[in-house]
Parts: sequence; C-alpha cells; structure tokens
Amino acid sequence: MIEINKIYNENCLDTLSRIDDNSIDLVITSPPYNMNLRIRNGKYCSRQIVKEFSTKYDGFDDNMPIDEYYDFHLKVLKELLRTSSIIFYNIQIVTGSNRAFFKIIGELSDYLKDIVVWDKGYAQPAMAQRVLNRRTELILIFDAHNAISRQFKKANFERGRLDDIWQIKRGKKITGSHSAVFPEQLVKTIIENFSNEGDLVYDPFMGTGTTAVVAKKLKRKYIGSELLPKYFEIINTRIMEIENELF
Repeated sequence: MIEINKIYNENCLDTLSRIDDNSIDLVITSPPYNMNLRIRNGKYCSRQIVKEFSTKYDGFDDNMPIDEYYDFHLKVLKELLRTSSIIFYNIQIVTGSNRAFFKIIGELSDYLKDIVVWDKGYAQPAMAQRVLNRRTELILIFDAHNAISRQFKKANFERGRLDDIWQIKRGKKITGSHSAVFPEQLVKTIIENFSNEGDLVYDPFMGTGTTAVVAKKLKRKYIGSELLPKYFEIINTRIMEIENELF
C-alpha cells in the first residue's frame, strides 16, 4: 500500500511494484549518471571506483556495469509507463550511461514524445583530453498513452510560449557530498507547465528531495523513493522545513 506525501527509503522498483496502474500524474527525476564507470583499452572497467569523478552521491559507487545499467533503467521506465501519465527523465550523456540510454531511446521509441535540452549556462572542463565539455543535459519526455502526438494532455502554457531549450543554472548544493542537485527552477518549470494543483508527482531517484519540496510549494501531492538513508533523512528535514514555512 502506497501512502501519499511520503518518501520511501528503498529501491524505486520496490516502490513502483506497489503503485497502481495510471495512478501518477507526473514523474520528474534525474537518475544517477553512472559517472564512475570508465573505459580502459576500449573496454568498460565495470567495477572501477573513481570517487573524485562522482557527482551524484556520497556512499554510492555510481559505476554499474553498462548492461546492468541498461537493464535497470529500462525496467524503471517500463514501470513508470505503467503507473504514470507523463515522464520527465533527466539524463546526462557521459561514458557510463551513453550506450545504455541510446539503446533505451530505441527500445522505447514508441513512448518518447519529445526531448528538452537543459542548458546550464556553462560547462565544467571535460575529464579527459579530446572530449567535448558537457554544458547540457537532456530531459527525455515519455508519454504512455499518446506519444505519437507532440501535444500534451496537460499544458499550462500558451502557444509559442515555451521553448525546447531551458536555460537554467545548476542547483545549489544541499550537502557537500551531493553536487549534482536538481535546481528548483527546473522542477518548477515542469510542474507548473505540465500538471495542475492537487496532482500526484513521483520522483524515483529523489536525491536531496527537490522534487518533493517544489511539489509541496506548488500545492501538488508527491511520492518519492531514495535508496540512501543519509539522503532520506535530508529529504524529510527539507520537507519539514517547508511545512513550517507554509503553515
């Protein structure tokens, strides 16, 4: 049984297994980049841990073998398509994820509705020689029921008012060990334009809780999953702080 306005300290597939079909109005998430999966001599170093390259979590290796990364995210997306009307799945094209997401885009092409480019304004230097700096991330938009059409069932913007490139600065650090924080403005843009007050928003990779915090501020309901206890505690602290401010 799933409770509304609650964060679950568990693997998101466990949470999703208890969510009813078509019961989520909007999914917003940014999964781990798999930043610590490296390549050596033309092959993936599937268990190499390079902590200084990690930009997502402290205490999480972020180096899943590429086939496992592909299988996991394909399972997650299929479950999200079962439970959700519309999915905003933010990814960064890096060594540890690109092959997996290129395959997933092909596998789920019938559900891929559109792609938004998130322009962060500047790029951090690439980690290696002869590599492009990565200034942007991609928000893959999946639609379970009408992906063939570019029209959204819920769209709170007027014709010609919302572009497919969003220039939004990186999020501010909530904790020193999580430097890839989802900016509130990015989540706000999605929630305000693609959902209504009272809708239920789900984030399967909650991180430090930005999706829940913004949903709360904008009078939406939320559910979240976060695997790491440290961030689970941070999320609940942030939500309590928002509740105190609002009430």
